[in-house]
Amino acid sequence: MEINRDQNKTMNKIVVGLSGGVDSSTAAAILHHQGYEVVGLTLWLMKGKGQCCSEGMVDAAQICEQLNIPHQIIDSRDLFQASIIDYLVDGYSAGITPLPCSQCNRTVKFGPMLRYAREQLGIEKIATGHYAQIAYDAELNRYQLRRAVDATKDQSYFLYDLTQEMLAGSVFPLGDITKVETRKIAAEFGLKTAEKPESQDLCLVESNGSMRAFLDKYITPLKGEIVDKDGRVLGEHDGVQHYTIGQRKGLGIAWTEPLYVIGLDAVRNRVIVGDRASAAQNECFVKRVNWVSIAPPGAPIRAQVQIRYRSHPVPVSVIPLSLSEDRSDAQNVSRVKLIFDEPQFGITPGQGAVWYDGEILLGGGIIESSI
Repeated sequence: MEINRDQNKTMNKIVVGLSGGVDSSTAAAILHHQGYEVVGLTLWLMKGKGQCCSEGMVDAAQICEQLNIPHQIIDSRDLFQASIIDYLVDGYSAGITPLPCSQCNRTVKFGPMLRYAREQLGIEKIATGHYAQIAYDAELNRYQLRRAVDATKDQSYFLYDLTQEMLAGSVFPLGDITKVETRKIAAEFGLKTAEKPESQDLCLVESNGSMRAFLDKYITPLKGEIVDKDGRVLGEHDGVQHYTIGQRKGLGIAWTEPLYVIGLDAVRNRVIVGDRASAAQNECFVKRVNWVSIAPPGAPIRAQVQIRYRSHPVPVSVIPLSLSEDRSDAQNVSRVKLIFDEPQFGITPGQGAVWYDGEILLGGGIIESSI
C-alpha cells in the first residue's frame, strides 16, 4: 500500500486501541502519519503472557513512545472476568462451546473504548487493527460492515455484534490492505512490532497454555460415559467441557468407523458420539441476533452463512422468529431459524452463525440448537 504523504494534515483526534501486536501498531502509525492526533489506549484484561496482557501493554507503550503519542490504560479486568471468563465457564459447564470474541468486541472493547474516548477524552472516533471495512449506505441510512480486502485475514465474522453506534464511531485502517502490506508498512515506519509473531490462539489460551488448562482452573473434571445415540456405553470421558460438537480426535474409542461428538449432555454428564452423517444437520436456531447492515426483516431472506470462523460460506434461508405472537412485528426479532441448502457438519451450540450478502455482513447471532 502506498501511503499518501501529501494528505491534508487536518489534526483530527482519534483513539486507537493498542494490543501490542503488529496490526494495531500499524493502524496507529498510519493514522498518525495521515495527520490524526492519535491517543493510544490499551485495555488491561488479565494477567499473563497473552498479547492483551502484560507483554502486550509493554509493547503498546513502546509503540506510543516511538510514535510520540500519549498512551492510556484502562483496567478492564473485572469487566473481562464477568463478561468473558464467567461467560465461557458457564457455557462449557452447560455443555456448549461459547464464542468469546464477538461478545468481547461488543461488551469489553468497542463499547467501553468508545464511551471512554467520548466521555473522558472528548474524542468521537476510535480505531482498531481489525481486518474489516465499514461503509455508510445513504439510501438505507445505515452503516454496513463488509469483509476485508484480504480474505485470508477477514475478521468481520467476529464483529457481527457491533451496533450501529459502534460502527459509526469506528475506523478500520487495515480493512483495504493485506497482512503482507501491513507488515511492510510496519517495517517502513520502523515499528518494533513489525516482525512480532502473530497470535494463533485466544488470549485465554495463550495465557494458560491450552483451553483445557484454562477450563480445569474453573471447572473440576468429572468422569462420565461416552455413549452412542442409542445410549450404549462406548467409553469414558474426563469432563464434558473438554469436548465439542464435530470433534473426532481424542475420544479414545476403537470403533469400526470414525466417530464424532454429536451431542453433549451436561445434566447426565454424557458425551454422545455417532458417525459423520449423524453430526450433520439441515437446520438450526440462532438467538441474540444482531442485524447489522440491514434493518430486521419481516420475511425470510436468502444469504450465505458461516457457522464458524474458518468455515466456507454456504447458501441458507434466514427465517426471522418474532418474540411476540405477532410475527409481523419485525422489531422484536432476536431469533432466527436457518435452513441450509445442504446439511452442515458440526453445527455447534454457542458458536456464531453469521450471514452475508456477498461481501456485506447482514447479521449474526449465537447458535442455540440444531433441530
